[in-house]
Amino acid sequence: VYHVGMRLEPKNRTGFAHLFEHLLFQGTPNAPKGIFDTTITGGGGWNNGSTRPDFTNYIETVPSSALEPILWLEADRMKTLDFSATTLKNQQDVVKEEIRVNVKNQPYGGFMWIDISQHAFQKWENNHDGYGSFEDLENASLDDVRAFHRDYYGPNNAVLAIAGDITPQQGFALAQKYFGAIPARPVPKGTDFSEPLNTAEKRLQQSDALAQVPAIAAAWKVPERGSRDQAPVAVLAELLGGGDASLFYQGLVKGREIALNVDTLFGLTGPFEYNGPTVMTVFALYKPNSSADALLKAMDEEIAKVAKDGVDDATLKRVKTRMLADWNNKLESFINRADTVAKMQVLWGDANVVNKIPGLIEGVTSDDIRRAVRTYLVPTNRTVIDRKPAAMLAAPAAGTNK
Repeated sequence: VYHVGMRLEPKNRTGFAHLFEHLLFQGTPNAPKGIFDTTITGGGGWNNGSTRPDFTNYIETVPSSALEPILWLEADRMKTLDFSATTLKNQQDVVKEEIRVNVKNQPYGGFMWIDISQHAFQKWENNHDGYGSFEDLENASLDDVRAFHRDYYGPNNAVLAIAGDITPQQGFALAQKYFGAIPARPVPKGTDFSEPLNTAEKRLQQSDALAQVPAIAAAWKVPERGSRDQAPVAVLAELLGGGDASLFYQGLVKGREIALNVDTLFGLTGPFEYNGPTVMTVFALYKPNSSADALLKAMDEEIAKVAKDGVDDATLKRVKTRMLADWNNKLESFINRADTVAKMQVLWGDANVVNKIPGLIEGVTSDDIRRAVRTYLVPTNRTVIDRKPAAMLAAPAAGTNK
């Protein structure tokens, strides 16, 4: 896991961190394109990479007998890449096609995280489109690629985690063998990403030619990583939008029957894997005969109940149990265990946070949740996008017969 993500990509180069993630799989002078993948898949393994606001992770699962070749390959691409114009152009096209498939040609494509962030945050590092504009992607140069690799892909800006059929002593010895001789490289001075909570609600309306029913995304800025309110807001997000038993589902979908579904998102990574400003977002499809105002009013009513009365013991226990089960189930697999440990070290500076998070969740009280609601889930700290099908907005002119 490298301590670089969308927040740190150069200005006028939106989407560059993600583009670079793709380039890291395109080979080196020592291991040309294709060697990395075939070395892993040839032994029955699997690999992937992903880019988030505060980190970029590369994960592999292989038989223990294949560990050393993988470590050699990872160290090799940390040292150098195949910097060619052909490779860059190829991956620019691949990323642009990914954007077409996942955003531009999808109903509601990305508006609950790309568009909402652009309006909820003030600083460019927090509000720009991490997928990138086509213009910025096309303008990326080989000099940009070399500089990004030099600045952020050194051993002193990375965490290696190994989980599975290996002892710690063996793991440290192998890490030293393959990475120990790679010199540290200067990392650019850190940027202050911090922002205060918003002081006035923002509302926007958008048109969506691919959508069949209207939807809203409502986002509130949430506490910084390590804040005493981080765990309470995480539990609050689960209480409000975590599954069919959540307050929003029961109140908006089942009770008032104005929403078709409702879900809660915590940034792009979840409630414990960020290191800068983020938002808790509620995404809901609602019935065409209702309205965004009605849906927001119903949400505010559910939120007001929690602000006034807190959460009863049985409900709080149920929510925590679900969160703890999800956390522990995730860590059952070796790949998730290694990935999560590395992320905790990168983001928190302490890999052992992976063992502390269950206690943080368990320690949340009803009073903590009431405080979190009253501090963060207030209208002045909220950004709302109402996205309607284009056909709904193309209303006939006055006097026109339907």
